[in-house]
Amino acid sequence: DDLRTQIEPIHHIIRAMGLPLLVVPGVEADDVIGTLARQAQRQQRETLISTGDKDLAQLVNEHVTLINTMTGEKLNPEGVVAKFGLPPSRIVDFLALTGDKVDNIPGVPGVGPKTAVKWLQDFGSVEEIIANADKIGGKIGEKLRDNIDSLRLSYELATINFDVTLELSLEQLVPTEEDASQLLAMFSELEFRSWVKELESKGVGLSDDQLNQ
Repeated sequence: DDLRTQIEPIHHIIRAMGLPLLVVPGVEADDVIGTLARQAQRQQRETLISTGDKDLAQLVNEHVTLINTMTGEKLNPEGVVAKFGLPPSRIVDFLALTGDKVDNIPGVPGVGPKTAVKWLQDFGSVEEIIANADKIGGKIGEKLRDNIDSLRLSYELATINFDVTLELSLEQLVPTEEDASQLLAMFSELEFRSWVKELESKGVGLSDDQLNQ
């Protein structure tokens, strides 16, 4: 509940900053990002996605790069291979096997990154692993065979949708001039003192209407 109440103010701030905001009810942000990235790829536009979410590595190609602004890490196709041991085209398979708690992908119990990479190098894909499940021995093989349905569900959950209907086109997703006075009013209300001082140092003030509210 504490997080939910912050969403609307964040949306207001984004709009006041002049940044386009795209929200599709009932659709995960990953699918919106994936749809935009695929549209940009068709136009051969260079695309940089800011994220720390590893499932978006499936979007990486010669036109799409990921950046984690918290660590400075950038992932191009070669970077994905270096990090995961697999190309972007196999990231969905990898996540389906290992699971991802952040995105509620169950995966196969006991299967970690090393096992997932080995199986995918040996068999090529999740479907081929399922087809050859009887050939995998030990307890890990039993776990695989006992969780085939979960593995298939995990594959679906890890797969980003590229066909979300969007209200805005790529051409419309451009910044406009920020409303500095509105930002000052919101930052003051939310007690973001450093940002208030930053705006005031630039000579930004509140309008008469804002002062009277």
